[in-house]
Amino acid sequence: MINLDFGFGPLEAEFWRLMFVMTRIGAALVAAPLFGTASIPAQIRVVGAGAIAVMICAWTDVQAPDALFSVAGMLSVAGEVLVGLSLGFVLQLSFAAPVMAAEVIGGGMGMNMAMAIDPTSGTQSPALGQYFMVVLTLIFLALGAHLQWFRLLVDSYTVFPPGHTWLGTERFAMIAGFASQTFMTAVTIALPVSLVLLVVQIVTGVLSRSAPALNLFSLGLPAGVLAGIAALVLSAPVLTDLVVRLSNDAITATNQVMSK
Repeated sequence: MINLDFGFGPLEAEFWRLMFVMTRIGAALVAAPLFGTASIPAQIRVVGAGAIAVMICAWTDVQAPDALFSVAGMLSVAGEVLVGLSLGFVLQLSFAAPVMAAEVIGGGMGMNMAMAIDPTSGTQSPALGQYFMVVLTLIFLALGAHLQWFRLLVDSYTVFPPGHTWLGTERFAMIAGFASQTFMTAVTIALPVSLVLLVVQIVTGVLSRSAPALNLFSLGLPAGVLAGIAALVLSAPVLTDLVVRLSNDAITATNQVMSK
């Protein structure tokens, strides 16, 4: 089975070319954290992918396979999906770091009971994770990192033209390496607040042992919450610097995956 022919000639050829280009862009938007959220309707993502695909078709000479519905054509489509998902997944990893840091901080403060629906993943996450996610999203957009990511997505058609979309083991290892860097960033974000909470818990434990009449829960929980909030306020400049570095590292990692 080859291309469907509806008798529109060159117009139909351009349509299949547009649909083929939209495959990589759509996969990248689905995997990306800002554009693939459950709160964004699928129609919006389709319109966005179509708009970017129109520009790519105008700027480049990317062509759809001659037999798009053959085995070779389907393999080409699968390669486009692989590249798009990889570029979006690298960006997704950077947005996972604040949520992991919020899990650690919320556990120490006793605020993991305050849950909210994460618009990025559609699952429940701590309220602190929503705060970190908002900070990361605002800084990411303010730096124009989303525009740089779109630029890399357009450049991917030069680095990985259709038919040459296998990333290779080295690039997959690089993506896994960026995941370990994301864990390190999450630990760095949670470390200042976690140290303060550790000191508060030690002091609370000493007081409870020296004065058994004191209620540990009535004293420790408010003290942990207040100390955690104070530590979050004091560490806000550090959080901003780490989020800026995380946004830059996400774009750098995407660029390295393409240029390896």
